[in-house]
Amino acid sequence: MEIALRPVHDSDLPVFFRQMNDPEACRMAAFTAEDPSDRTRFDAHWARIRASDDVVRTVLADGDVVGSAAVYGAPGEREVTYWIDRPYWGRGLATATLRALLDLVPERPLYARAAADNAASIRVLEKCGFVVTGHDRGFAHARGEETDEVVLALHG
Repeated sequence: MEIALRPVHDSDLPVFFRQMNDPEACRMAAFTAEDPSDRTRFDAHWARIRASDDVVRTVLADGDVVGSAAVYGAPGEREVTYWIDRPYWGRGLATATLRALLDLVPERPLYARAAADNAASIRVLEKCGFVVTGHDRGFAHARGEETDEVVLALHG
């Protein structure tokens, strides 16, 4: 499958909204919006993101919208994030997406966070050169409880 990143189009937002309302994907991600079904908040969130200086991209697989990827935050503290639609899990798309994003944004260091039990996401990050540098715990809206997470960094 061929992966490409491009700027977010208005037509991508309904796809992202559907993806971010998948209960299994939300549980895996853990740290999601408080109410992912609130379309008004979703639209406001994406309007802020698209108006910012953050690097935000739509992920395409063979031309189909399959997710999003971004680098956000203050210089020296910037984090990566990505979301791949569940039907595409296990095909290497997250790794290919993150590699493409890292090529697009050469600044370092970059950071990432993942629920401690999200082995697949941690593996993607480690395959792309991130290393675990710490642990944290926070309230995960998608799980409705405090959840352990790992903090990772990419320096080189």
